[in-house]
Amino acid sequence: MTEINLQVEEKGERIDRYLSQHLPNLSRSRIQQLIEQGNVQVNGNVCTSKKATVQMGDRISLTIPDAQPLDLQPEEIPLEILYEDDHLIIINKSAGLVVHPAAGHESGTLVNALLAHCSNLAGIGGVQRPGIVHRLDKDTTGAIAIAKTDQAHQHLQAQLKAKTARRQYLGVVYGSPSADSGTIDQPIGRHPVDRKKMAIVPVEKGGRPAVTHWQVKERLGNYTLIHFQLETGRTHQIRVHSAYMGHPIVGDPVYSSGRSVGVNLQGQALHAWKLSLQHPLSGEWIQVTAPLPKTFTTLLDVLRRRAAAPS
Repeated sequence: MTEINLQVEEKGERIDRYLSQHLPNLSRSRIQQLIEQGNVQVNGNVCTSKKATVQMGDRISLTIPDAQPLDLQPEEIPLEILYEDDHLIIINKSAGLVVHPAAGHESGTLVNALLAHCSNLAGIGGVQRPGIVHRLDKDTTGAIAIAKTDQAHQHLQAQLKAKTARRQYLGVVYGSPSADSGTIDQPIGRHPVDRKKMAIVPVEKGGRPAVTHWQVKERLGNYTLIHFQLETGRTHQIRVHSAYMGHPIVGDPVYSSGRSVGVNLQGQALHAWKLSLQHPLSGEWIQVTAPLPKTFTTLLDVLRRRAAAPS
C-alpha cells in the first residue's frame, strides 16, 4: 500500500483533474476509480466524488492499494506484432479474437495473449482489461494499440480524446454510394429494444455524439471498398453508420440483415488499416499499416472479377 500526501497551492479545481495533473504516473481513470473506492481524503474526510472541488490550502491524502493479482491466465496465443517497445505494443488483431474477457469469453482473448507476451501489464487501466486503450469488435481485424505503462495508457487515451490519434479503416459495403465521400454525424446509443445492438439514438435519449468520415476507394459493381476515418470511437460506430447510410458492411451478422456475398467470411469485412499516434514518451509520430487478412483480399479479388465480367 502506498500513501501520497499533497497540499493544494492553486485556485479551486476538480479533485480528479488536480490529482491527474500532479500525479502523472496515474491515469485519470485510475484516479477516479481510487476516489470512488474511498481511497482519497480531503482535510481528513473521505471524498468519493470525482467532481468535488479542492481549494487552496486543502490537504489531500491518496492511498493506493497494493495491486491485486489478475484472475486472468496468460495464454500462448500467436500475435502479429506491428510495433513494440518498452511503452506500448501495436498488434494486427485477427478475426474472431475477442479483445478482453467478458461473459462467455473468459479465456482465449487478446488480453490473455498479451499477459503471456508482456510481463508487466497487471493493473494498467483496470484489472480485466490491462493496457487496453481502445477496442476492436471480435470480428473486426487490424491495428490495435496496447499500453505497457500507466503513463503510456493515460497519454494514448488523451490522444484519442483530443482526436490527435488517427484511426483509418477499410471496409467493403453493399451497394454503391451516389457520392464519392461524405461525413456521417449521428449519435449512437444502445438499441432501445435489442440491447445487444447499437443504433442511431438522439442525444436527448442517451445517444453519444459520433462522427465518421468516409471516401470511396474502389467501386466493385454492386459493392464498394470504402476508406473510413473515425473522429469518435463509439461501439460498432462504422457498422452502425454504414447501415444508416444504406450501405451496411459486407458480412456484418448484426447490421446487414443476413445478406450473403458468396465468400466465406468470418464476420464483417472491416479492417483497422492504419493507426497513427504520438509516442507517449518521445512525442515522435508512429504510423503502422496492418496488412489485410487473407479473407479480405480474397473478397476483393472475387468482387473485382465479378465487376469486370461481361454482363
